[in-house]
Amino acid sequence: MKRKSRKSSTRPLKLAGLLTGTAVGGWLLYQSLKPDTVPLPEAIEAQRSSFSAEPAGQLSYYVDKQQPGRPLLLIHSINAAASSYEIKPLFNHYRISRPVYALDLPGYGFSERGEQRPYLPKLYSQAIIDMLETQVGEPADVIVMSLSCEFAARAAVNRPDLFTSLTFISPAGFNAGPVDLPGESIFPVLNFPLWGQPLFELLTVRPSIRYFLQKNFVGAVPEPMVEYAYATAHQPAARIAPFYFLSGQMFSPDIRPAVYEKLTVPTLVIYDQDPNLSFDKLPDLLAVNSAWQAERVAPSLGLPHWEMLAETTAAIDRFWQNGSN
Repeated sequence: MKRKSRKSSTRPLKLAGLLTGTAVGGWLLYQSLKPDTVPLPEAIEAQRSSFSAEPAGQLSYYVDKQQPGRPLLLIHSINAAASSYEIKPLFNHYRISRPVYALDLPGYGFSERGEQRPYLPKLYSQAIIDMLETQVGEPADVIVMSLSCEFAARAAVNRPDLFTSLTFISPAGFNAGPVDLPGESIFPVLNFPLWGQPLFELLTVRPSIRYFLQKNFVGAVPEPMVEYAYATAHQPAARIAPFYFLSGQMFSPDIRPAVYEKLTVPTLVIYDQDPNLSFDKLPDLLAVNSAWQAERVAPSLGLPHWEMLAETTAAIDRFWQNGSN
């Protein structure tokens, strides 16, 4: 019987060693060359204030109170590079006619980021309650985007006295079947010290940001939006909240029966198509809860207020005039 040569038997080990060495060397090179934190400008040209909340920590928000009237609170979505920049067109539209606030959610924008707290639905719903109760100071109309609609709905079920109406733009929670979520066990894998930050920076390079934003635009993505998303994703501890999101821990699989069906605050859903969400179960909710109504703004892919601002605000104004009183 022919004996395998020592050379051929050690080849896989040498290859594994070479790959490991290359990976470690690449990581060390990355650590030595990685860019510093990018300066973060204001997302909206308005006064920015902050307050301390429990357990969210320091929360930042934009405000324009030059006009009298019922206050409006705007809340951005959740993703790897979310910020109040997402609701900038609505802020600028309504600031000329009423007081407007825009909250940076925990872990995003100028609000506190870090590993000292779990970024879970209860944290976000409490942050919204704290914002309305301590900073707005009176019942408000609230406009929310995407997954954050789940947090706002939970807050409104717990404290309906703080809300005069809710408008949900392309809300989560209406998929026909169960959503396959990774689960909390994936979080420590994503956030592992050796590769957590390099992985997040890979997810938030400009081409990646532009690619994912383009999914929500019928036309071209505004480049200033890409630049702001890049900047907000390149802040200290910017990866922590997004990794909770990517591990599925911010979603509530039972949001429809447990929260949406119990909501008594008048609620408008603005929707059309969304690459990340389905609205298959929206008609079922409209049939069982008269507090809800819906209006389609088309063609849009999740950000109608960016490409169809006039149509979006007209739908909201009609709701406020006719359906939320």
